[in-house]
Amino acid sequence: MPDISKDFTIEDIHKIREWNYERRKNITLQEINEDARKGAERFLDLLSNPVDPAIQEEVQRRLQSVRDTATKTE
Repeated sequence: MPDISKDFTIEDIHKIREWNYERRKNITLQEINEDARKGAERFLDLLSNPVDPAIQEEVQRRLQSVRDTATKTE
């Protein structure tokens, strides 16, 4: 996992994307899908724990934004 700054800048996003590309470049589509599912399961486990409602609301808003973007590109 790349070193992420406390301010989470666009450079951090680039680092994460590069890291993820390198991690997945030699695996099959099925392995990529399984990896994504595992990550989603971990994320949902985190959401199920008590969290500040304002943080949980923001996460849900961002998730919906990602879903909306994915739907537009299909």
